[in-house]
Amino acid sequence: MNAPWTLSRLWPSKFTLLLLLSVQALATGISLDVDSDESIKSAASTVVYDLITFYTGNNTGDVAGNLPSPYYWWEAGGLFGSLINYWAYTGDDTYNDITVQALIHQAGSDGDFMPANQTLDEGNDDQCFWAISAMMAAERNFTNPPSSDPGWLAMVQAVFNEQTTRWDASTCDGGLRWQIFTWNAGYDYKNSIANGCFFNIAARLARYTGNATYAKWATRAWDWTETVGLIGSSYEIYDGSSDTTNCSSLDNDRWTYNTGVYLLGAAIMYNYTSSLSTNASTNTSSIWKARVDGLLSSANHFFSTNSSSENVMYERQCELIDNCDTDELSFKAYLSRWMAEAAQVAPYTYNTIMSYLRATAQAAVAQCEGGSTGTYCGFEWTTGTYDGSTGVGQQMGVLEAVQGLLIGSVRGPYTASTGGTSKGNSAAGTGDSSDSAVSFSPITTADRVGAAILTAAILGGVLSAVYLMIS
Repeated sequence: MNAPWTLSRLWPSKFTLLLLLSVQALATGISLDVDSDESIKSAASTVVYDLITFYTGNNTGDVAGNLPSPYYWWEAGGLFGSLINYWAYTGDDTYNDITVQALIHQAGSDGDFMPANQTLDEGNDDQCFWAISAMMAAERNFTNPPSSDPGWLAMVQAVFNEQTTRWDASTCDGGLRWQIFTWNAGYDYKNSIANGCFFNIAARLARYTGNATYAKWATRAWDWTETVGLIGSSYEIYDGSSDTTNCSSLDNDRWTYNTGVYLLGAAIMYNYTSSLSTNASTNTSSIWKARVDGLLSSANHFFSTNSSSENVMYERQCELIDNCDTDELSFKAYLSRWMAEAAQVAPYTYNTIMSYLRATAQAAVAQCEGGSTGTYCGFEWTTGTYDGSTGVGQQMGVLEAVQGLLIGSVRGPYTASTGGTSKGNSAAGTGDSSDSAVSFSPITTADRVGAAILTAAILGGVLSAVYLMIS
């Protein structure tokens, strides 16, 4: 009588033990030795594997380069930049084919990252994020497109040329608007990320090609951003300002990626001007060095000073109140990326930047205990425990923090004179551009009334037809 009862009591105990062992095996997370390149590469490989599970653009019937809802198009551009860096830093080419496919497809028929499926809702920063990934491809000698397609460099030149025509001096004495077209919310907003991305690609084009025109535009973009007050006296980068007030008041929000995009642009301008041999360029190089130093000091704003999480990055504007939206969950990825790249083109910053990235990477990897694999990564790196979230932004953030530790072991970005192979076209984007293809007249009140009348008439006709069919 007792044996079956005893056996039944033992089975749950054994099952519970096995379950606990299985859960423990699943939740081991990712180990990382920040002093071992092999450990860093292994950790990055695990993180990127989980990252790609969110990508659906290579599924039958889907669109190459697109991320599913709730992710916006610009973040997909950021994703493929992370994959280019992953290959450049680790040598693993597993994701190269889908990256080439995505960039070419989303460059569109004009090679300017204004594809038909995105253009009507596209902002200057959206376009520029894809252009930055193409610039990374050129600088890293990534697999080139087929000869029938524009080269990575030509794609970036097309975006640059188009954006120079959008420089708007009618308000705020210049600057790019956030949005390209009048019908999009945010058209009356001139912000740091749109102008910072333009500044970033102009600086990179100057360094890659040696053409001083790009450098002049980079300087112009910096000067405007500083004059209008979006770059503060201590190199704080504020979010933006409305042109309806002629940029007289600022949105003082500070985001990681805004600081990052200006930091790398300034570091590249420092690198570019340091390579020139005139006395004037030496003075200019000193100016850019001071800006790099100021931005790097300003970046302290985004790193914890708590003893338990010192030097660990966090998104100060929204993370502390658990209120980061889908876009904002990815911002830390870009600051990590651009800090690492700045350490390469401005080598004197390497030790300072690595002190941040090493602490951040170690803390970020400790968040990777989620999902079906037990290695999906969370967002709140300063807490020391997995926060239960998963997503593209979370994965990209950890990936860039981890793989950025390899920056001292890889070759610096190429230029056209040091072995860069990307095909350029300085006139790209200067003919019939995608802007004019969709540049409709502004919608007026009369248009809206007329559209309402037309809609009512059509609806009445449809209802009448249905009534007759039913009768």
